[in-house]
Amino acid sequence: MAQSARERARPRLPRVPALAVLAHHLVGYRRTWRAGLFSSFLLPVLTVLGFGVGVGAYVDQGIDGVSYLDWIVPGLIASTALQTAVSESTWPVFGNFQWVRTYFAQSAAPLRVSDILGGHLAFVVFRAVTTVAAFLLVTALLGALRSPWALVALPVTALLGLAVAAPTFAYASVVSVDSWLAMLLRFAVIPMTLFAGVFFPVESLPLALRWLAYATPLWHGVDLCRAAALGVAPQWSVVGHLLYLAAWAVGGWLLARHAFRRRLVV
Repeated sequence: MAQSARERARPRLPRVPALAVLAHHLVGYRRTWRAGLFSSFLLPVLTVLGFGVGVGAYVDQGIDGVSYLDWIVPGLIASTALQTAVSESTWPVFGNFQWVRTYFAQSAAPLRVSDILGGHLAFVVFRAVTTVAAFLLVTALLGALRSPWALVALPVTALLGLAVAAPTFAYASVVSVDSWLAMLLRFAVIPMTLFAGVFFPVESLPLALRWLAYATPLWHGVDLCRAAALGVAPQWSVVGHLLYLAAWAVGGWLLARHAFRRRLVV
């Protein structure tokens, strides 16, 4: 009877164990969310004013028939989701293996590798979507959104965040020192942000660089967000964009699950 009482008192995992992992990250975020207020609200204001208003003052004719401010905001929305997803998928993942070793503690509990990975990825998507929601709110208050379809950017950036975060999880789980994470930002994230259609049309690039831009997940997210925010058709097929981002997400998930299993399963 005493044993059965202890079993009843023991907390049970939810039917979807990954939700327990997500709850763990949300509890931690509840104590640190204030530190993100600057990046979630003030940085969008500074970025919109600096690029959209400041640089836009020198772009007299706008781009594609719209003002530079209206044109650049959707690209900034997508790049914000990208940068948030990468920042939450590099040092936090590396630290959970190398420093605080949270993943090893979770694997000692009745959690599978897919639960640990899925719960943390869900938190990263949550962070990307909430950051984009704050960006949308700020830009709407500044009058920089032309269409209510801009709300479609929320599910688009959720998929973009997952497409970027999943392969980044795989990368962060196999590198030996954290300097490799800084190299990822320097040689992948920054060039992608600069040349994937956020600040100027990809069509102005040389052909080789143009196809490199098309290969990045960010360009597909930018094209979808821009089409939604401006109320126009995207340059490429909507289904094609979504399938391409989904392929990045699935491929990254498989790589990350394999890397996590090698580290956590003895």
